[in-house]
Amino acid sequence: MVKDSAPPVWELGRFKDFLLYERSRSPRTATAYLSDLRTMVASCTRAGAFGPADVTLADLRRVLHERHADGVSAASLARLVSSIRSYFDWATERGITAADPAQRLTGPKISRTLPDVIQHAAVSALLESPLGLDLDEHKERAKAHRDAAMLELLYATGMRVGELAALDIWSVDAEHRTVRVIGKGDKERVVPMGDPARKALERWLNDSRRFLARPDETALFVGMRGRRIDQRQVRRLVNEALARLGTTKARGPHAFRHTAATHMLDEGADLRSIQEMLGHASLTTTQIYTHVSVERLSQAYKQAHPRA
Repeated sequence: MVKDSAPPVWELGRFKDFLLYERSRSPRTATAYLSDLRTMVASCTRAGAFGPADVTLADLRRVLHERHADGVSAASLARLVSSIRSYFDWATERGITAADPAQRLTGPKISRTLPDVIQHAAVSALLESPLGLDLDEHKERAKAHRDAAMLELLYATGMRVGELAALDIWSVDAEHRTVRVIGKGDKERVVPMGDPARKALERWLNDSRRFLARPDETALFVGMRGRRIDQRQVRRLVNEALARLGTTKARGPHAFRHTAATHMLDEGADLRSIQEMLGHASLTTTQIYTHVSVERLSQAYKQAHPRA
């Protein structure tokens, strides 16, 4: 069981285990939830609620008010509400509390911003750039092949950076041009990829991976020390690649995910197919890309139509 600094009566260690091992949440998500819950525990304890069974809806609303007064963003408050609701739902199911005080707890509404999308020409220029492939030193050339394969795969499949880093060698079916991806909640999906991504992967696997990977390493992509690549390294690579474009405001690994989905929608793909490719649990999440495409169409119309 995970140990926690909060008093044992709150059972935060058990709740974290629940998130990690029963809900299959990432360690990063579990840590964020626990941070929110420690904030709640501190506030409730100051108000005289020394355990989850003592907490009232008024106590929880006061926690939100205090965080709002501290200048916390709407997104952080919304996550705090999500953390609290998840915790008390879990605690009520297990009889730790007789009733759920968070059932009527609501947070601020968050306006969704349209994701940045990279233009077709910019993506092509980025993916077709040499990336130092003329280098003679084996490790440097292998790194260039690896980086090219990762960028191609991110754009081809729209997968998340964490999903990319978690891929193993056997996740790729080059013959059928598919990749087996393990997404959120350990849900598995098979995603198709195009020929450029397949060729980049084959070049990495057949020509270069042996110069970086340790003999017993099963990860598809490895770092310079020969072990599974870290998500931070992938994010750094993507940010550096996007910075080289110079003409786009798109930043962060999700720019590739947004771009892949939007470009598919622009070319006539249906939302259900994009939902399956991206691994969204709800079609509502995928529908944001329809707004992106309409916005892009509107901009193009204003720029190009003589009577716009």
